[in-house]
Amino acid sequence: MDANYCFTSTLVFMRIVGGEFGGRRFNPPAKIPARPTTEVAKEGLFNILNNMLDFEGLKTCDIFGGTGSISYELASRGAIDLTLIERDPTSIRFIKETSKTLGILDKMHIIQGDVFTFIKQCQDAYDFIFAGPPYALETIDDIPRLIFEKNMLTAEGFFVLEHTPRNDYQQDPNFIKMKNYGTTVFSFFSPPQP
Repeated sequence: MDANYCFTSTLVFMRIVGGEFGGRRFNPPAKIPARPTTEVAKEGLFNILNNMLDFEGLKTCDIFGGTGSISYELASRGAIDLTLIERDPTSIRFIKETSKTLGILDKMHIIQGDVFTFIKQCQDAYDFIFAGPPYALETIDDIPRLIFEKNMLTAEGFFVLEHTPRNDYQQDPNFIKMKNYGTTVFSFFSPPQP
C-alpha cells in the first residue's frame, strides 16, 4: 500500500528516493493492488525520520507492505533487519525479486499473510514500524491501539501510520505529531517516555 509511483508517457515506475540505493527505479506489475504514496510525501516522511532516527542497524516492520517501497528506503539508509507483511501474492513476488536485485534479501523477513493475524501473534519489538493500510480499511483506527497493546515497539521506537485527513489520532495517548501532504497524512506515535 506504500507504492511510490512516477508516471511517464509509456512507463510506470517506483523510485527509491534516498540512501545507498537512491535513484534506483523498479517497475512493479500493473496489477499490484497498491495505493500510490506520492514521491513528495515519501521524501517528506524520510526527511522527518532523518531527524528522529539513526537508521543504521535498525530492526523495522512494514505492515501492509504493498510494493515494499518503505522497506527499500529503510534498507537504503542502513536498516539491517526488515520484516514486511503483505497479503497479495503478486506483490510478494515483486518484493522478493526487488530485494534480490538490491542485494538485501538476506535482511528481509517477507511474510505473506493478514496483518491483524501477524500483530496478534507477534512476539518481537521493533525500532520502527510503518503501516500504509488501504485508506478505506474499516479497522484502520484499531491499528495504533493494537501495536501498543502487543508492545511491538522498543522503548525508543516510533510507529508511523499513513492515512487521510478524515482520520485523526491526536487524542491517542501515544500520538506525538502528524504531517500532512494533501490527501496523505502521516501520524507519528511512540511509547510513553519515563
